[in-house]
Amino acid sequence: MKIEDVKTVGIYCRVSTGKQENANQLDQLQEFCAKQGWRIVAEYVDTVSGSGKLKRPQFDRMLLAASQRQFDLLLFWKLDRLSREGVRKTLRYLELLDSYGVAWRSYMEPFFDSCGIMRDVVISIMATLAEQERINISDRTRAGLERAVRAGKTLGRREVPVDLVRVGKMREEGLGLRGVAKKLKISVGTLQKAIHR
Repeated sequence: MKIEDVKTVGIYCRVSTGKQENANQLDQLQEFCAKQGWRIVAEYVDTVSGSGKLKRPQFDRMLLAASQRQFDLLLFWKLDRLSREGVRKTLRYLELLDSYGVAWRSYMEPFFDSCGIMRDVVISIMATLAEQERINISDRTRAGLERAVRAGKTLGRREVPVDLVRVGKMREEGLGLRGVAKKLKISVGTLQKAIHR
């Protein structure tokens, strides 16, 4: 489909929890559609990290809607907002959209429209850079956690104190693990960890 034939648009955003630019991203995409005279028929917003490992239910809904031709064009902020899963997967998603007859556009990377036969090469390079950034973020996070452990910080949730004597008495009275956990107002998992420590 040619961009000039677009009438309806689906917007896809992948945003990070609690960041100010999340609202800005969606606002600018909506404003862009208004200027083009495009009608937004659906907005799909996933709030996840960029690891590529977490489920993206709105992404899956968007692909299903695209396969049903519920919109003419998918608009996303930037290629790395669509996918950081590497070249093959990113290209596969774009090829899927093409096969459904749904055009796509990156708001921050309008040069994709003018790449001609080099478009797949440019997309491959951009997808590689996005995947590398995801790896770099993961490496920096791991290094930060290791540094914190070396500095003596305890990672994870604080341990919940459990009175094992009280637990023993409740068990003698015939209460099961769920009943004991409920009385102590803790999870069964926390209770089991305390018992098996």
